[in-house]
Amino acid sequence: MTEPKTTVTSEQEPAQRHTASSLSSAPREPQLPQLGALGMARWAWRQLTSMRTALFLLLLLAVAAVPGSVFPQRNIDAGRVADYLVQNPDTGPWLDRLGFFDVYASPWFSAIYLLLFVSLIGCIVPRTRVHLRALRSTPPRAPARLARLDEHVELRTMRTPDEALDAARAALRGKRFRVHSHDGNSVSAESGYLRETGNLLFHLALTGIIVGMAVGHLFGWRGDLILSEGDEFASTASTYNTFSPGPLVGDDAVPGFVMTLDDLEVEFNETPGRSFGTPREFRAHVRVADQLGAQQRRADIAVNHPLVIGGADVFLLGNGYTPVITVRDASGEVLYREATPFLAQDGNYRSVGVVKVPSATPKQLGFTGFFLPTAEPTFANGPVSIFPDAQNPELALSIWEGMLFPGGAPQSVYTLNTEEMTQVPGADGEPALVRLKPGQTYELPGGRGSITFEEVKRFAGLSIRTDPGAPISLVSALLATLGLILGLTIKRRRVFVRVRPAGAGDAEPGATVVTIGGLSKDSDPGLAAVVDAVGAAVHEPHAERTDHS
Repeated sequence: MTEPKTTVTSEQEPAQRHTASSLSSAPREPQLPQLGALGMARWAWRQLTSMRTALFLLLLLAVAAVPGSVFPQRNIDAGRVADYLVQNPDTGPWLDRLGFFDVYASPWFSAIYLLLFVSLIGCIVPRTRVHLRALRSTPPRAPARLARLDEHVELRTMRTPDEALDAARAALRGKRFRVHSHDGNSVSAESGYLRETGNLLFHLALTGIIVGMAVGHLFGWRGDLILSEGDEFASTASTYNTFSPGPLVGDDAVPGFVMTLDDLEVEFNETPGRSFGTPREFRAHVRVADQLGAQQRRADIAVNHPLVIGGADVFLLGNGYTPVITVRDASGEVLYREATPFLAQDGNYRSVGVVKVPSATPKQLGFTGFFLPTAEPTFANGPVSIFPDAQNPELALSIWEGMLFPGGAPQSVYTLNTEEMTQVPGADGEPALVRLKPGQTYELPGGRGSITFEEVKRFAGLSIRTDPGAPISLVSALLATLGLILGLTIKRRRVFVRVRPAGAGDAEPGATVVTIGGLSKDSDPGLAAVVDAVGAAVHEPHAERTDHS
């Protein structure tokens, strides 16, 4: 059986060809334009200079500063950093590589710092340009239908249109609005430019704070020391216990003053109760000469009351005890005699300290333990102090011998590395424990010599520093507060007034219809009062108010 043939006419052939091509062609995905290097740079710049990025960087800078208060910093106490590395051999080296022991000079902290600075500048400059343009411009033309605005009022008055507009202008100028008329039937007014001025001032002040911190870091310096009663200190870069100069500070920037600590006055509360033992006053009585050989003057240094010497501020940051300890060898020769600082560990000044005698023979000697200002005599719970003042002072020390400085690594003066040392036993074979009161001497086992507790002195922990960026940061902080107040309290408002003669169908054909409308950029509860005040200025006793939002 033969199949019938289908004949395709000339009119059908193009349509079939179009359908076949449509079916065979796959759907294409949209082709996005390529940004290129310049486009990517512009996009990155816009992202960096956005307000969102600036706030994120500010938060990130605060978070990045946290490790500086958690981990010991090398520029403050290199010995504590070395001790941390010894005690944490696994994590310590990695933290050191990442800069956690020198946070504020680390590359990542500096990168956040600089990015925040660039972001603020990139945000301030264009916004300042736009703000200056807005200050020179006139308020926009009044809309045709003021009834559509958030706040509006319509009233009739027997004043002429010109009189009504003059009254509105006077009222708006009295409220510090900028007023402009684009035609003879309307008035446009705008206020609140100080809001954007405050925002710009706030961001500019943040930049000033960053600049002040940079100036203080580059040109400032800080030196810390522990000064015992009766000791004299001559200020040079090498005489501080720790000295941290800025990158652009030379040794000649340190003022060469001389200071002697005559007495450290400390008072503790002795009244029984919850506040028993709490400090009441710390005051250092010193004699100061601005330079070596100059006439000395008396001065006091108290908490939050620093002493200014040669442009440097001297702060009293801490205090404690320095027992005067003497170590002699078997022949009676003095190997060590110093007022040794012990650092307080609790509110009752239970203090830890170390005595290192590298000149002892045949093995070096080390003593570590506690100074107790008011020792609990039984030691039932170990060596403890029951009051912070020196009412029953006592030393409790253990004795070690061996290598004091294994590998020659730097150590803190407040810790003893016993890695290559052994504890000296007493006559009973147990580790010897030295308990001394002022004036007492303990003979070391095995003819190793003796240790004497001579007397108790107090020490003052002083910090001497200069910060040339502090005035910049202070002024910037005040300006930032002012800018924040302006930005939060001032509202950006626009008020428009339109007038027209009453029509023939109105109740009072000779009256003037006044429409007042206002809008604010943000939520503004006071906008209605402004519109009402302008309406009251235009209003007359004969006027009739017909509409209010």
